[in-house]
Formats: sequence, structure tokens, C-alpha cells
Amino acid sequence: MARYKLYCIGASGNSFKVALYLNCAGLDWMPVGIDFAGGVQRDADWRADVNAMGEVPVLEVDGKRMSQSGAILMWLAETTGHFAPRDADERQEALRWILFDNHKFTNNHAIHRFQKSFTTPPPHPAVLAFMRSRAESSFAIVDKHLASRPFMLGERPTIADFSLAGYVFYPPEETGFDIASEYPAIHAWRSRLAAMKGFVPPYELMPVGSDLRVGRT
Repeated sequence: MARYKLYCIGASGNSFKVALYLNCAGLDWMPVGIDFAGGVQRDADWRADVNAMGEVPVLEVDGKRMSQSGAILMWLAETTGHFAPRDADERQEALRWILFDNHKFTNNHAIHRFQKSFTTPPPHPAVLAFMRSRAESSFAIVDKHLASRPFMLGERPTIADFSLAGYVFYPPEETGFDIASEYPAIHAWRSRLAAMKGFVPPYELMPVGSDLRVGRT
């Protein structure tokens, strides 16, 4: 039995952040699918047993369960040493970008993607346009930052990179963003991440649970 168990689904970019870290770090882990599309995360017993917040990812290790991808990445870096900030200054910088990611970069992109591809009926065009504009603003900030460095904190990947990587590897027809042509620095950065040992795209890395995509289980 793997030491690290990750409750997740393939469509969850927040889960992918942690799954990709675990895989690239070479840790002994396994994905555990949940019936997200069926609403198990809203079940009172599931919330009491797995995560009171009703979300994935949830990482289980040595009988302990923890949630929130940013907090999980910080814990993993501190306990395993893989992709950890080198000192207090880097830790603060990593945390700064992880918080920006959760509040802006991932949040705006993920909501736009969900509204575009997974809601029925589809949202009003004005709502989608509003969410797209917010995502574009966040992308522009990160693209400018990455134009002068290979990874978020400099010359090597850290947990900040895994945090921001959550949703940038999903197909453009699903997200509505052609990163390769619209954001060259982000595209170059994600290409460097994709070249790392242990990289596997999200739907292949987490082929578990019920999926939000039509026709996928």
C-alpha cells in the first residue's frame, strides 16, 4: 500500500498540483478517486470523514488527512525536502506566489474553464467574458514574471511552480485559452515542467473517480 494517498479526480487542477509534485518527487503515492460528479463531496458522512470543506485534493499520509493544495505543497516540501524553498526569503516568495495563484491565477482560470465546459445550461456570455478578462489579467502578470526566469523563483522548480501548474496542462478546447500562442513565457515554462522526470498530464496521472467531462467515468 502506498504511503501517500491522494483523493482526487482527473478534472481537478488543484489535485493535479499535488499529484504532479508527488510524481516528480518520486514519492510512493496512489490516486484515490471519488464520485465528485455524483456529489459525494456534499455528503455529510464524507465531509466528516474526509474533508469538512467538501473539496479535493485531500492527502492522506500515516493516518493524517490534510486539504488545500497550497498548504499540502508547503507541508510536503517541509517534510520531504523535495522542491523546497532554500531559505526564509525563498519561502516567503514561494508563499507569495502560492497565495496569488490560489486567489487569482488558478482561481480565475479554473472558474472560467468550469463555466465554459462543465455547466448546464452554459452561462450568459457576459459572465464568461468577465471571467475570461480576470483570467487574462492574471496570466499577463505571470507571463511577464516568467519572461526573465526559467521557473517562478529562479533557476530551479519549487512548490510555487507546482501550484501555478494546476490548470495550464488541460486542453485548450476545454479551457478556452491557447497558451502556446497567447502567453509565450508561460508556454516555455510549462514546457520545462513537462520535460521533468515524472511529468504526466492530468487525465493520465489521475485516471480515477467520476469525471466532469461528458462521457468520462
